[in-house]
Amino acid sequence: MSALPLAADLGIETATDLKQQLAARLEQAEPLLLDAGSVQRVHTASLQVLCTFVRERSGAGRDTGFSATSASFLDAVRLLGLGQSLGLANDNNNTHPMENPA
Repeated sequence: MSALPLAADLGIETATDLKQQLAARLEQAEPLLLDAGSVQRVHTASLQVLCTFVRERSGAGRDTGFSATSASFLDAVRLLGLGQSLGLANDNNNTHPMENPA
């Protein structure tokens, strides 16, 4: 099993770099853990890249998971409803208050 640390800044301007970084691991046969523990800023575009990466690996029978997740990362995943897509849907407690979108 190998681990891949994600950058602290996963803003929209880094989505292309993230895609290239992950593409190198797409065909990796061994299970891969993504370390999102230091992510402080995340944009929907980067989460889309991650969802596609996890889905493609899963479709090829390759395991992908997360070894760590920051609060910022988890908040973005929760707000966008991507927990199941990323394999992070183990929080069955949906009592988090919805943030004011205004």
